[in-house]
Formats: sequence, structure tokens, C-alpha cells
Amino acid sequence: MISAVVLTKNEAKDIEKCLKTLTWCNEIVVIDDDSTDNTVKIAQKYTQTIYKHNLNNNFSAQRNFGLQKAKGEWVLFIDADEEVTKNLKDEILKAVKTKKYNGFYLKRKDLNWGKWLNHGETACAKFLRLAKKGKGEWQNPIHEVLQVKPPTGELKNPILHYSHQTISETIERIDHYSSIRAKMLYNQGKKTNAFEILAYPLGKFFLNYFLRLGLLDGKAGYLMATFMSIHSFLVRAKLYLLWKNKGQEEFKIPSLDEIYSLESS
Repeated sequence: MISAVVLTKNEAKDIEKCLKTLTWCNEIVVIDDDSTDNTVKIAQKYTQTIYKHNLNNNFSAQRNFGLQKAKGEWVLFIDADEEVTKNLKDEILKAVKTKKYNGFYLKRKDLNWGKWLNHGETACAKFLRLAKKGKGEWQNPIHEVLQVKPPTGELKNPILHYSHQTISETIERIDHYSSIRAKMLYNQGKKTNAFEILAYPLGKFFLNYFLRLGLLDGKAGYLMATFMSIHSFLVRAKLYLLWKNKGQEEFKIPSLDEIYSLESS
């Protein structure tokens, strides 16, 4: 038995396309973070297993809640802006019959600003999204990972990810996710400095745009490399501000003068 777990938050424009590709699963579990649009109403066309559960800025806790509610021997985690192709479905159905692995890594193909990305950071990413229940759990509030007892395998066919479709949506997500990431690092006692705040984003852009050939994806590749670098900058800038404000989250992006003065503060 396979349970699909889907997290939602105001996903009315995407959720139906997602759930249509999961009807082959024995169970679909939707964990909704207090949506104010028609997300739940649309989801009810495909499943009655819907739970209201506040995210509280912790994606791992939200996914682990879904993992607890799932009844299947295998659990597949799919986001509301993702789809499972027929080829991936067939591969999953074959994979879960094996007794060799406790989980499987899945690739993901991203559609950003109207173009499928074949290079850069997202093209080489792999995510452990399919696992036997009871063999692991999710960790980290943001950039969460599913830690599963080995051995694990890898599937060939990718999840389709309809991610950043507008610039404003991208900026909003980056601002929100970078705040959660900075808070996590702060709670872990991690600190930063002026050199890292400035150098790390530049290095990340060079890695994704040149070394990982993001430039071959044209304007979309440039935008993706740029926004990933902005995310890195914001995480470190906000981490600095958290230490400066003793954990308070009233973020204000520092000026260059403030950044250059970090080392002496």
C-alpha cells in the first residue's frame, strides 16, 4: 500500500493538477496549513483524508505529522506544485515491491518562468521522497531532509516541479524561506561575518551559472542563479541581524556600511 502525503497552503491554482497524478496511490493524505482559498474544497474531490495543521515555520514537523497519519507501508511525499508522470508512477510501483531498499531518491525537473531547466543547481538535485513507514523521519525546519535507514536506492524518472512562475512569487518565497533558515542557524549557534555575507552568494552564483552550466538555460538560468544567490545573501544577513537583535526577527536588510562594520561589532 502506498500513501501520498501532500502539504498545502493556498494552493488552489496547483493542487488539482497535482492530485490528479496521484489517484493511483492507495491513499492521499493532505496536510493543510490553514488555507484561505479553495484548496481544501478542491482537494476533497480526490480525498477525504485532509488534516488542518499549522505549519508554524517548520516543514519537517509538518511532513512528520503527515507521515504519522499515513497508513501505507510506503509513503510518497509530493508538493502541491509537483506532478508525478506515468513513467515515474510505473517505476515507483515496481520499486516498492523490492525488499532491498528502505527508501528512494527522486530527481526533479523544474519549470521556471516558462522554461524547463536542464542545468544549474536544481538540475542536479535529488530528494529522498519515497520511504517505508517507520524507517525514518524528516529533519530541519527548512530545506528539510528525510533521514532513512540505509540502504536506499534512486529512481530514474523525475518529479515535474512547477515552481517559480512569477518574479514577485519568487521574491516572496525567498524572503520567507530565508527567514526560517536564518532562525534555524541561529538556534544552532551558527554565526556569520562580513566576508561570508558578501563572498558566499557570489561564489554560489559562479557555481550555478558557470560551473553547473546554468548559462545554457538562457534568461531562466540566469534568474535562477541570481535568486539562489540572493537567498544565500538574505540567510546570512538575517542571521547576523538575529545575533545583533538577540533573536528578534524584525529583519531589515543591512546597508553595505553595516555589512562592512560587522567584523568590528
